[in-house]
Amino acid sequence: MNRSWIAVAAAAVCLFFPAAASAQTPPTDPTGGASAGASAQALVAAPPTGRPARPDPYAGKKKILFIGDTLTGNQVAHDSVYHAMAMLEQAARRENIAVFIRTDWNNITNDTVWGEGDYAETGPRPSQGRNLSFFDAIVFYTNGDTRLSDAQKEDFLEFIRSGKGFIGIHTATATGVYWPEYGAMIGGYFDNHPWGVTEAPLILERPDFPGLSGFVANPLVRDEFYQMTGAPYSREDTDVLARLDTSNLDLTNPQVHRTDGDFPQVWIRNFGEGRVFYSALGHPDAAWDDPRVQTLYVEAMKWVTGLTDYPVRPHSLSSGAVD
Repeated sequence: MNRSWIAVAAAAVCLFFPAAASAQTPPTDPTGGASAGASAQALVAAPPTGRPARPDPYAGKKKILFIGDTLTGNQVAHDSVYHAMAMLEQAARRENIAVFIRTDWNNITNDTVWGEGDYAETGPRPSQGRNLSFFDAIVFYTNGDTRLSDAQKEDFLEFIRSGKGFIGIHTATATGVYWPEYGAMIGGYFDNHPWGVTEAPLILERPDFPGLSGFVANPLVRDEFYQMTGAPYSREDTDVLARLDTSNLDLTNPQVHRTDGDFPQVWIRNFGEGRVFYSALGHPDAAWDDPRVQTLYVEAMKWVTGLTDYPVRPHSLSSGAVD
């Protein structure tokens, strides 16, 4: 048969019977390797460990995993979490810090992370994700119980304990209340916000901490200020950077449970070899448009990842600790 007629016939088969055509042409491996159709069994038997390592586009940068999840907590009170994540990702980028935004907890593990479906470990195109070894710090803007397994919880705590960093935003102290080890790490648990969203000044106990300079110039803040329970919060192992000035607030409010006048809003502490930063600031959406709040959290990222240094010096409320 004339070769031109053979070509026409082949084209007709592809046009009217595409399934047959695809059966004749195995799908290509998206990573650029051998044919995926012919080597699917090989990929299953030996996931991508034999392939060349992909270059890290974030080499030389500090890498921060930002978890924003309120699924197990209040579903409507903290819509600002999404604005916070977007704003901080952009602000950190300007400081050469890479922020990876997630609303799931899959990366908090020392185990190998795989995709799902075709990209699972045993799928035709296995896709390996990032685990804790990739990151320098973790940020929580979370609420309620976490969705971490017991093994993930231990990996998370060991990550910080071994010398990495942690930042808790606002509801991070309303997280993990049935997980005592988490409370011991972050240094306090939420006990209501007696005055709701209101305006009040901060008392800066460590005005020289990087990120607080904007509040030195103007300590007046509009936010939902938190009150902490007794334990695990203690000034014996926590360096309070700023507390709430309650001089113009109603301390007879029945939701005010502290009688010592100690309402910390920003603190730092150590957990093992790791650095922990927490601030209650960041409830209203508008708070994240405040350059002072932006600077506070970006400087916190730099501190917990070791880009800047500042000593943790716990002190009593009576000392004032104003440097």
